[in-house]
Amino acid sequence: MRSIWKGSIAFGLVNVPVKVYSATEDHDIRFHQVHAKDGGRIRYNRVCSECGQTVQFADIDKAYDSEEGDRVILTDEDFEKLPAAEKHEIPVLQFVPTEQIDPILFEKSYYLEPDSPSPKAYVLLAKTLAQTERIALVHFTLRQKTRLAALRERDGVLVIQTLLWPDEVRAAEFPSLDDAQDPHAKELKMAGTLVESMADDFDPTEYTDDYQIQLRQLLDEAIRSGGKKVIPAAEQTEAGADAEVVDLVAALQRSLDAAGGETKPATARKTRRKRA
Repeated sequence: MRSIWKGSIAFGLVNVPVKVYSATEDHDIRFHQVHAKDGGRIRYNRVCSECGQTVQFADIDKAYDSEEGDRVILTDEDFEKLPAAEKHEIPVLQFVPTEQIDPILFEKSYYLEPDSPSPKAYVLLAKTLAQTERIALVHFTLRQKTRLAALRERDGVLVIQTLLWPDEVRAAEFPSLDDAQDPHAKELKMAGTLVESMADDFDPTEYTDDYQIQLRQLLDEAIRSGGKKVIPAAEQTEAGADAEVVDLVAALQRSLDAAGGETKPATARKTRRKRA
């Protein structure tokens, strides 16, 4: 794994240098759009709505549109002036019981690795969190964005899980539940019995992503069997080269068309030289 952030955890007078790594990865198979007729990739250009020109990434800034319609354009220099952009410290705000954090608030997880010749302070914090069964609420700044986060211990390793701010969780307001009747005692008892009959300890390895497995099998089988839907790698390269040639020829033709009558006099002069 490659670290994406370096800094330190600060709680009290204790400072714990750490490296941060993404703790999760997406295994979904990625698709891109192609022309159904010939399988060519669909390309998208970044076109300015004002001048109609294609814009390079280096010339793109970020903008905010207010409710009144005013647009504020900010550059990278503007963002660098914000205090959050310079934070390389994870300050502990308080320690709270684990069960008090609603799982709906959890966002993304990151592993923390000790970044010091001696990991003593790191191990001390991890064991303390485990023994006290508490989570440290911290501020975590990544990619110029400060989040509230939960710092906890997992199998001896410190893990940070960014949290949504309270106003980012929508209120669950469903009028259809306002007048819903409470279940009868017998119904609750039967439902409880069903739950108990299906109760077990959670083991994530017992579950698989059947959709992705079957999708991979579908793709592998398609490659093995070939057919119109499969474009071999060699043909893709040749098609790409042909497309470049076509684009170049088209560009040259447009240039000639734009030149208009300039081409004919040049041809006439060439003809006269031959007669001489």
